[in-house]
Amino acid sequence: MATASVRLDQDLVEKATIMGKALNRTMPKQIEHWAKIGEMMEDNPDLPYEFVKQAIIAKAEKEAGKLEPYDFG
Repeated sequence: MATASVRLDQDLVEKATIMGKALNRTMPKQIEHWAKIGEMMEDNPDLPYEFVKQAIIAKAEKEAGKLEPYDFG
């Protein structure tokens, strides 16, 4: 993964540091998380935030091999 240095507003960095600590993420990972959500919300403006959040969780569960088959009935 390529990296780049960017200048960020100090207030954003402080908020990301606090939220990152609360959610067991580093400050850069918290900013990446916010960016990912922002991108998804802009690409899908009709979807509610909770749906986007659950989609991110579902993707992480899939990548961890934690999904179970669903029986429709």
